[in-house]
Amino acid sequence: MTTLIHTADWQIGRQYGGFEPEDAAALADARFAAVERIAHLAADEQADAVLVAGDVFDAQGVSARTIRRMFNAMAPFAGPWVLIPGNHDAALAEGVWRHALRMGVVPANVKLALQPGVVELPEQRAAVLCAPLTQRHTYTDLTEAFDGWATPEGWLRLGLAHGAVQGLLAEDIDSANPIAPDRAERARLDYLALGDWHGAKRIGERCWYAGTPEQDRFKDNGAGQVLRVRLAGPGAVPEVQALPLGRHRWRTLERRLAVPSDVEALVAELAACGADEVLQLALAGTLDLAGRARLDEAVAAAEARVRALRCERGGLRLAPTAEDLAALHADGYLGEVLAELREADGPVEQEALALLAGLLAGREEAAA
Repeated sequence: MTTLIHTADWQIGRQYGGFEPEDAAALADARFAAVERIAHLAADEQADAVLVAGDVFDAQGVSARTIRRMFNAMAPFAGPWVLIPGNHDAALAEGVWRHALRMGVVPANVKLALQPGVVELPEQRAAVLCAPLTQRHTYTDLTEAFDGWATPEGWLRLGLAHGAVQGLLAEDIDSANPIAPDRAERARLDYLALGDWHGAKRIGERCWYAGTPEQDRFKDNGAGQVLRVRLAGPGAVPEVQALPLGRHRWRTLERRLAVPSDVEALVAELAACGADEVLQLALAGTLDLAGRARLDEAVAAAEARVRALRCERGGLRLAPTAEDLAALHADGYLGEVLAELREADGPVEQEALALLAGLLAGREEAAA
């Protein structure tokens, strides 16, 4: 029985510009930690090889330190790694892979397939047919060459590619780096390991996307896993199992708030969130002053507890009750301004109302 670990889309060096700097740095570091966990998993499983189907790096211009850290993270598994470039880290003449080779940091057990061809693993009696991207986008199926490539008799015939399997996207989408959905059958492959799709996805019994090992977007598509592939021998149907590996869980909470019980339900949800969650709140509805204060307190507490939190309040309207305004004791001009802002629907006016009402409420509390 041959055991392979199939992974892809590490996106090392990715920047998380939509987050606070502290959170962005932690999310970027999590990608190195994911590679180290893959290496430990491969060692624990006594894997025969690890196949990495492209987009190892997120960009061509990553630093030398980032390159070194990535290869260091792979060290716990001493067996063979086979890596191909994807669209983010295509094998350009002066790209990230040439930089790594010039630095001399690529370990001997790491096979970089920077040109199309067959990587032979004699000890494993396996041949890996590789279709690396040598430019970011191509509109021909690079895996078509697999059909005619010869491999040693009696060896496993494995494919490694990065791109979009035709037929998965809408017909009107012109997808770059196409791959035929029946390539594994046409090329007589025992298994075809794919990258580019960020979630684990079965294309056929011999063809899978592994997805990214560390979730990186607010979409539940099976990210945060690697695939363990077991093959009894050439021609045998592979046994494929998705193994959870990611640390962070990305979730979107879309909530409409109208009554106090809605706010309390959201407060309870936020209180139950753990330290490794990355949350996106999309809020709509109306709140009185008490509800707004309760929400602000809960969001602030969650921000200090979870890994990262983004809160979109564009659909949320502050609607102080008459009792709210009366309790603020805003007479004369201030009272008129509050009344005008309360009647306005624009986001600027709503924010101004919240700020002014909050200041007046703070004044009342200080005086109490």
